[in-house]
Amino acid sequence: MTDPRPDDGLPPRHHRHNADADWDQWPVTAYLAENYRRMHASDAAVIRHHSGFYRRFPADGLARSLEFGAGPNLYPLMPAAAVVRRIDALEPSAANVAYLTAQLERPDGSWDAFYALCRDLDPRLPPSLGQALTRVRVLHGDASAVPAGTYDAASMNFVAESVTEDADEFTELCGLFIHSVRPGGHLVAAFMENMPSYHIGAGRAWPAFPVDAAAVRRVFAPHTEALQVTRVDKDPTLPDYGDTGMVLLQAERIPAGDGA
Repeated sequence: MTDPRPDDGLPPRHHRHNADADWDQWPVTAYLAENYRRMHASDAAVIRHHSGFYRRFPADGLARSLEFGAGPNLYPLMPAAAVVRRIDALEPSAANVAYLTAQLERPDGSWDAFYALCRDLDPRLPPSLGQALTRVRVLHGDASAVPAGTYDAASMNFVAESVTEDADEFTELCGLFIHSVRPGGHLVAAFMENMPSYHIGAGRAWPAFPVDAAAVRRVFAPHTEALQVTRVDKDPTLPDYGDTGMVLLQAERIPAGDGA
C-alpha cells in the first residue's frame, strides 16, 4: 500500500511493514528505561483491566494461553499466572527473547511493584514473581507460526499497531491473534492510541499504525462476541511517542458455527 500524496508533489510514500524492521536490534535497555523501570499510572490501568479479565476464571482453570508478541514487558504475564497452567510468550526479536529468558531465571527488581499490584488485585497469584514465571515458556518465532485454535486465551499488548504502517497488515495481525484461540476462547489486549511511527531514545524510527477505539472495534467485531473496548487517557509521565492514550479490549472468539 502507498500513500499517493496527491497535494504535496512528493513521490508516493511506501508504508513500512513488520518484515521491514530489524526486530533483532530492538533497543531493550532503552525501551525498559523509558517505560518500565517504575510503574506509571497507565501501567496500573492496564494491570487492573487485565486482572479483572483473569479473575473471571477459576484458579488454574485454563490450560494454555499465548502472549502474542511478548516483547520485554513482563507485567502482562503476571496476572495470567493465577489461572493459566502454561503461558507461551511468543516473541520474534532475538534481543527480547534473550531478555525474557534471563528474566525467567531471575526477574529484575524493578518488576516487583508491578507484581505487588497484581497480587493485591488477585491474591491467588504465587507469593513471588519468580514462582509465577515458572509457568511461562519463551517461544522464539513470529505470529504467522501460531497454529489456529491452539489456546484457551491470548493476550496482546502494544503489538499489532506498533510493528507496521499498513492498515491491512494491522488487520491481518489482529486476525492471527483472534484465531490463535479456540472458538469460544478468550482475548485481552492493549493498544497505543493514535501512535505514529516512533523512536526509542535517539535511535531509529520504528513503524506504527495509528488506531483508536473505533478502529479496534471494526477489526474485532466481525470475529468476536462479548466485545468490550475502552480507552485510557494519555499518561503525561511517559515519553511522548505521539500517542493520545491507550485502547483496552476484552472479547471472546465467536464459537464454531457462528462465523468464527
